[in-house]
Amino acid sequence: MRRLSFSLVAAALLCIPALAADPIKIGLVNETTGPNAEAGSYTVNGTKLAVEEINAKGGILGRQIELRIEDNQSTNPGTVLAYSKLTGEGGITAIVGPIRSTQIQAASPTIQKGGIPALVGGTDPSLTKVNNPWIFRVRPNDSYSSRVIADFGVNSLQLKKWAIVHSTDAFGSGGMKALTTALQSYGVTPVLIQGYTNNSQDYTPIVLAIKKSGADILATYMTNSQDLGIFAKQLRQLGVGIPWVGSPSIVTDTAMKLAGPALFGTYAVADFTPGSGAEAKSFAEKYKAKYKLDADVYSSWAYDAIYVLKNAIESAKSTEPEKVRAAILAICGWKGVEGLYCFDKNGDGLHGYNVVRNENGRVTYLKHIDFKD
Repeated sequence: MRRLSFSLVAAALLCIPALAADPIKIGLVNETTGPNAEAGSYTVNGTKLAVEEINAKGGILGRQIELRIEDNQSTNPGTVLAYSKLTGEGGITAIVGPIRSTQIQAASPTIQKGGIPALVGGTDPSLTKVNNPWIFRVRPNDSYSSRVIADFGVNSLQLKKWAIVHSTDAFGSGGMKALTTALQSYGVTPVLIQGYTNNSQDYTPIVLAIKKSGADILATYMTNSQDLGIFAKQLRQLGVGIPWVGSPSIVTDTAMKLAGPALFGTYAVADFTPGSGAEAKSFAEKYKAKYKLDADVYSSWAYDAIYVLKNAIESAKSTEPEKVRAAILAICGWKGVEGLYCFDKNGDGLHGYNVVRNENGRVTYLKHIDFKD
């Protein structure tokens, strides 16, 4: 009787499936609502695409990824609150986002206090130079974008009378300062530097100032796609047709839809463009097939961020924050959709930009410029 009971128990135990390993929780601080919600939807798309791909192949270290999304409402205070919520709940391995430099700047103390890796998309150079060991940038910063813009405008377009228009937030101001410095290395002093406040509706005074300055080339560091669309239309309506080289926002899908022909013929520096390599092309095709939308930087950087974390966690064989942090810093030579990653001591993973042109609504790849320092 005892043997029979033992056999029944053993058989029953064999029928019980093995307990699944706990998921790896990754947070996403994103603009789900507010004026930048459309851009935020692209970021969610890119993140989810990477998570779904990884989970379908068995996850990371045999564990599935669980994505936790917190809305920052497109604001600085919302970003601080979102980080506080995610770091406060415990069990989060790392956090992705946001892409806005001003939001990251506001949340930096909270990120440092939380003590887990934060993979961000803001390009203000100062973000990784504030002695915060937990911030990692999954895009090139504007010390590189500014040098590429200056090199292309002065050497390729052969133009030296520059007007710079920039947002007065952390991203725009940082980009303007970096570009002014880069132009000085070519002996060029801008004929006009003009700032504006995000979410402005009337750029007529700025456009008239550009016309009056006699500039033969325009460079922009504009944060929001909506602002860029309005500015582009007003610029063309008032007859300004000089060559225009913009930061990556000028070739986002949202900006191009809003501005339409007003952006035809413009140039941009772009960390993501489908024509830059096999990885970028493959991502663009998968993204288009799944979402019926064209991929842009809002989706590509977040997609890469998830894979950077995958590589780091697998290398560390751990989800412990300090071990993951060290493993991210050790990544060098990995090719993502944004480019070749090699993290430096500050936490910057990419060190160059593509130059692209808007050809009647289609972004065309021209060349890539990388820097060793």
